[in-house]
Amino acid sequence: MTRSELIAQIRLKKSFLCIGLDTDIEKIPSHLIQYEDPVFEFNKDIINATKDLCVAYKINTAFYESRGVQGWESMKRTLDYIPADIFTIADAKRGDIGNTSEMYARAFFDKSRSGFGFDALTVNPYMGHDSVSPFLQYQNNWVIVLALTSNKGSADFQNPLENGQPLFETVIKKSQQWGNAGNMMFVVVSTNPMLISKIRRLVPDHFLLIPGIGAQGGDLKMVAENGMNKDCGLLINISRNIIYAGKGEKFEKEVRAAAMEYREEMKKYLHSIF
Repeated sequence: MTRSELIAQIRLKKSFLCIGLDTDIEKIPSHLIQYEDPVFEFNKDIINATKDLCVAYKINTAFYESRGVQGWESMKRTLDYIPADIFTIADAKRGDIGNTSEMYARAFFDKSRSGFGFDALTVNPYMGHDSVSPFLQYQNNWVIVLALTSNKGSADFQNPLENGQPLFETVIKKSQQWGNAGNMMFVVVSTNPMLISKIRRLVPDHFLLIPGIGAQGGDLKMVAENGMNKDCGLLINISRNIIYAGKGEKFEKEVRAAAMEYREEMKKYLHSIF
């Protein structure tokens, strides 16, 4: 999906919601366990209930890889079920020496070889340019660089000063030399308005993938006010607060209601730019 196509979807749906399909088989409604592929059945119901409210789905691959071959099959069936006009993210946090990154890129982007055709992949930039560049060779695919994350341990490396500036800032400045606003995004924490505002100044045109809203304490209004640009420039990822909003056999109704609440709030912020 191109940048212009993604922006068009945001305009059309009046939403910049990304739903995280971080599906834990131990947390899905019990009536789905009877199915041959309960994870896919759960994801299918989530997608059916929310596909008109969100512009992206993010699949955290660890939840699928942990189940071995069956998990990979559930992931592929889920990806294939997502409508073609919705942005798809593999949250796999890959990044290795060049030839290994080439294989990772092939695995997630080259559908003719691997069966997977994600639009975007999260990448750890720690090993530098040659570990990221193979992912940027695929036209109309995106690299989402880990910049400032929301976990407690992020302070160990991302915030300490390196040459007078936080390491996350060095990552953002340096990686802009590798890609552009049409093929690179950044993962940015959602709990500090000053940092989001600062990062937006560093990357005025890039999209930011923002985790941490809801379950991790982030505030949507604060993020929109400090991180939005003229094209919106935000994808707000929400996982647990949506996909586990319902528990019973009609869980998808509660799921849709939760997604609708976020979308309705987003409409207010988009009104000022579109």
